[in-house]
Amino acid sequence: MTSSTLTLVAARSRAHGPTAALWHAVEVHRVLADLDGACELTVCGALARVTTERVWPADGTDVCPTCAVLAR
Repeated sequence: MTSSTLTLVAARSRAHGPTAALWHAVEVHRVLADLDGACELTVCGALARVTTERVWPADGTDVCPTCAVLAR
């Protein structure tokens, strides 16, 4: 049996219409090496592409406010 750890990683959503692209938090219940850059369900319920190049919490003004609160 393998053990997995809970980790929060950053994911970038796409801009859609008047909505800007935002950084979201994703709970990952597997090892980070298994992430392949695919879209994942974020803490707030959006779909966003995971990246291991940026850590959560993400800095800046383009961070999802709901993820920022829920991922504390």
